[in-house]
Amino acid sequence: MPDDALLAYSQRAAEYVALLGSMDAVHDDDRALITRWATELDGPVLDAGCGPGHWTAHLQGLGVDVEGLDQVSDFLRHARKAHPDTRFRLGTLQAPGVPPGSLAGVLAWYSLIHLPPPELPDVLAGFRAALAPGGGLVVGFCRGERLEPFAHKVTEAWFWPPDELAGRLEEAGFAVLEKHRRDDAGQRPHGALVARRA
Repeated sequence: MPDDALLAYSQRAAEYVALLGSMDAVHDDDRALITRWATELDGPVLDAGCGPGHWTAHLQGLGVDVEGLDQVSDFLRHARKAHPDTRFRLGTLQAPGVPPGSLAGVLAWYSLIHLPPPELPDVLAGFRAALAPGGGLVVGFCRGERLEPFAHKVTEAWFWPPDELAGRLEEAGFAVLEKHRRDDAGQRPHGALVARRA
């Protein structure tokens, strides 16, 4: 996460938690997609950019061996208090701090949207290195017709065309298995990609 985004989320963490920090704020389709994906994996999962920790706790409740990772200390304080039996730690997407080939899955749910596009390859390379062969990756993102920045409520973020983001994943050594899109009234266009380490 760029330094300006880290500062912005640190300053607005309580607001973000209040609006989006529980599974009650999650769309049913997203819950079904991530639940299906995670429960089909055999091994540990990293919730990379876990924010308030609700996805991490949800997956643990399903019996998934999961750990949440985030750069924002205020998010982690909330996550540990709200979900005391779930594992969370401070760390970056660029250096997730897990042994090579040790993960069955990485969930990057809207955690890449603030990355300037030139920084994406390094993060994806780190994810690939952390995953065992055939390990899974799910990316949630703001869908757009063009790759371009926009004024997110917290700090600058990026719209990604699904095919272009899928191409970046393939360049990083992933095979894209599924593409999902949704348009909800009053919300930004949504996209999700399901991939595996090729």
